[in-house]
Amino acid sequence: MGEKDITEKILEDYNDVFADIINGLVFKGEQRILPESLKNAQVHSQYKAEDGKVHELERDVIKYWKEKEVELAICGIENQSNVKKYMPFRIIGYDGAAYRSQLLDDRKEILPVMTIVLYFGTDHHWRGKKNIKGLMKIPEGLDEYINDYEMKVFEIAWLTEEEISRFHSDFKVVANFFVQKRKHKNYIPDDPTEIKHVDEVLKLLRVMTRDERYQTIFQEKKGVHSMCDVAERLEKMGMEKGKEEEKIRVYKKLIEKGFSEQEAQEITELPKPLEV
Repeated sequence: MGEKDITEKILEDYNDVFADIINGLVFKGEQRILPESLKNAQVHSQYKAEDGKVHELERDVIKYWKEKEVELAICGIENQSNVKKYMPFRIIGYDGAAYRSQLLDDRKEILPVMTIVLYFGTDHHWRGKKNIKGLMKIPEGLDEYINDYEMKVFEIAWLTEEEISRFHSDFKVVANFFVQKRKHKNYIPDDPTEIKHVDEVLKLLRVMTRDERYQTIFQEKKGVHSMCDVAERLEKMGMEKGKEEEKIRVYKKLIEKGFSEQEAQEITELPKPLEV
């Protein structure tokens, strides 16, 4: 799948959603960052490895946080649907590249860089280590000389109702979806909240759930305004799948009873004969 497959504009790329996520998770609901105070930063960074080749890092979303034209910090968000053992090293690479980029720009003041990881898994908590020291065997006597680096992971499916209430953008719908999905594996969305960025919400759900039905809904998204509309489409798709499976069952029975493939196809109204 690959988290970078959150095609085109991912949901967090919208300033209203990005600000909402940081305010809700980092600032506990305090409206510290305004959408208009955010400016896109470069998601690609390059570095030369020992092999002499130039490699490229690509982040999910990263933005400058400004107030009255004064830049305060660089904030990044990374999405994960499963646990990556060496994720802390990836984060330190992203943040290091952001600091290096500032040095190359000869900035008078270096901005602090913050990256948070949004974990959308619903089967279990984040099981991996969150700091780089936890992933290394450090020789005796060196520990105090090895700097640690810890990443901040937010487990979206385990947010409380109070924590979800801190969101005001489409991310509130997304967070509620994953919490309910964790509690009820076959959860059918029932959130009536109107969705502002329909395309991006459906794309995020498709990638993070690996459920291609959301891609089908995206392709036929006209009339989708809330997760209740999504639920209607899912139920309809389920009914259509049930009818198709019943036709296939009857088709096989007819073949067993001696009907020809053409006769069985005409009776069941299947589009083409099946291989039995």
